[in-house]
Amino acid sequence: MQENLVLTESTYYILLSLVEPRHGYGIMQMTEELSNGRVRLAAGTLYGALNALCDKGWIVQLPVDAQSRRKEYELTAKGLRVLKNEVLRLKELAANGEEVLGEL
Repeated sequence: MQENLVLTESTYYILLSLVEPRHGYGIMQMTEELSNGRVRLAAGTLYGALNALCDKGWIVQLPVDAQSRRKEYELTAKGLRVLKNEVLRLKELAANGEEVLGEL
């Protein structure tokens, strides 16, 4: 895994929303909710990102019920490590900013 990996905001929120298994629309809703409306994913953008994240091994598509068209995804152990590393990186950025700028 890359040591200096930086996630885009949309990738961060997609991974964060998949700590529990979700289908595409649920991911879109959770991402918008967690980002306070800043990140709104269109279906095409989301499914392109999901495919890329599956290819990286960060998420996995769960088995599909034959009677449902819903595809559910969940975070893998590798994806969880990537997400935790990003949280640590973001905490460091915030701490550095607070140190330089003083308490906000």
